[in-house]
Amino acid sequence: MKCGLAALLVLQMLSGSAAATEAAPADLAIARSLATMLQSARSVISVNQERINDPALGDKGLSGAAVLEKAIANYTQATGRDPNTIDPTSYEGRLIRAQMDAVVEVMDANQATINAEGEGFKGFIPATFTRLVTEAFQARVGEEASMKFTAPPVLIRNRKARPDAFEAAAIRDYLEAADWPKGQIYSALVSADGQERARIMVPEYYVPSCLTCHGDPAGELDITGYPKEGAHEGDLGGVISIGLIPQ
Repeated sequence: MKCGLAALLVLQMLSGSAAATEAAPADLAIARSLATMLQSARSVISVNQERINDPALGDKGLSGAAVLEKAIANYTQATGRDPNTIDPTSYEGRLIRAQMDAVVEVMDANQATINAEGEGFKGFIPATFTRLVTEAFQARVGEEASMKFTAPPVLIRNRKARPDAFEAAAIRDYLEAADWPKGQIYSALVSADGQERARIMVPEYYVPSCLTCHGDPAGELDITGYPKEGAHEGDLGGVISIGLIPQ
């Protein structure tokens, strides 16, 4: 199983956004950057699922440093720039470095699980990796930004990923709408507790590898023990939800 809910349309080229009070171009650019880094790191976990679950193999060669190196290469290929060249004192620079540090932290903290010999399925799937990275990122940046992976409520398997009111409405009214252009970001400026935030929703769609766990037949238990959703290639499978201080 290579996908999980989070391994969706890896390294998607993100298009523009549309909303009544959409975020500024600078905010959208930062959100695209963060989403692409998350996708770039997640793809490393996705393509190495067989290796991770190989019971005969000990050290998988997936240390934090090794995974980050591959993630940076993926990011550079997708965007045309090395994330290490982003000004570390800028808002984007601080956030992207916190994200890269989170990748290293998560991988290093899970080496015993990943490298366990004599054990097949480890449960360290792209969805788990994504949740752990976004949580570690959040712990680093505090009120500076937010990021999580969520989905339409009927697809949520982990309660921590449930969409909040803004996310649920954006998914229902925009991203799931029949006329919403596939791949288009939804964004809006919102105020909460006296603070303005740019809320940016990056949609992701099921690809064939995802359907091992999320496809047909609906209701059949997948390798993780969850019932399959009966999804099809191209269906909306999840959303990278990002909150930024407007720039």
